[in-house]
Amino acid sequence: MKNILAIVWVAFALSAQAQVLTPQPSPAASVSTVVGLTDVKIDYYRPSLKGRKIFGEKDVMYPHGTIWRTGANSGTKISFSDDVKVDGIVVPKGEYLVFTWPNATEWIVSLYKDLAIGGNTQAYDKAKEAASFKVKVEKLASPIETFTISIGDLAADNKSAKIQLAWENTSVKFKVEVDYDAKVMKSIEANTQVNPNNYFQAAVYYLENGKDIKQALEWVNKAAEANPSAFWVLYQKARIQKAAGDKAGALATSKASWEGAQKAGNRDYQTMNEELQKTLK
Repeated sequence: MKNILAIVWVAFALSAQAQVLTPQPSPAASVSTVVGLTDVKIDYYRPSLKGRKIFGEKDVMYPHGTIWRTGANSGTKISFSDDVKVDGIVVPKGEYLVFTWPNATEWIVSLYKDLAIGGNTQAYDKAKEAASFKVKVEKLASPIETFTISIGDLAADNKSAKIQLAWENTSVKFKVEVDYDAKVMKSIEANTQVNPNNYFQAAVYYLENGKDIKQALEWVNKAAEANPSAFWVLYQKARIQKAAGDKAGALATSKASWEGAQKAGNRDYQTMNEELQKTLK
C-alpha cells in the first residue's frame, strides 16, 4: 500500500510540474540602444490586430481617452542608466512603466514609478508619475499588424533619440535627451594620466564640442609626438590648427597626413585631407 501511495505521489508531483509549451498570443520583445553614454532599454509584449479595430471612438479595443498599458500582459517597462530628459522633462535614472491615453490627434504618455502594478491600469495613481506629456499622432500609410516599439532618429551629436510606438495605422514618438559631457570630462581627467594615447580622443572631443581649442591643440600635439606616423592623428591636428586660426600650420600638417595615408594605401584619409586643404588656401 505504501508503494502504491508513493507512486501516486510521484505521479502527482510530476504532473504538477509539467507544462505544455505553446506560443504566447502576445510575445515578449526587447529593444535597446546607447544614446550618448546612456543605456536606453524597453521591454514589452506585442499584441496583434487579428482583424480587430484598435483605436477609435466605439467598437474598438482601446477607446479614445482611456488608459492603456501600452502593450499586453504586464505592460511596458523603460529604463535609463543615467538621468535623462523625456520630452523636455527631467527623469531620474531607473526603470518605469509606460502608460498611454490614445486620442485622435494626440496621445498622453506617462512614465510611472511604481512597477508593482504591472499592467493593472485600475491601480494607476497620478501621484506616482515621473513624467506626463502629450505627443502628436501620425497616420501610417500601411497598417502595422503587431504592436511595435522602436528607438530611432538618433541625433548626429548622439545627444538624443526618439522612441516610436506604432500599431494599426497610428504612430506616436517622444524624445529622449541625454547629457554626457560631465562623464566625458571626468573620463578625460582620469584616463589621460594613465595612457597618453587618450590625449587624441580628448583633443577631438574638445574640437567637436566647441571647448578650449588651445587645450585641444596641446593634447593633440602630445598624441602626435607619441605616434608621429599616425596620419589619422595628424588629420585631426590639422583640423584643430584650423580652428585655432593657424591655416598655414594646418595646411602643412594636412599634407603630412596625406602623405602618410598615401603610403598606407588609405584613400579615405587622402580624400579627407584633400577636402580639408581646399578650405585652407
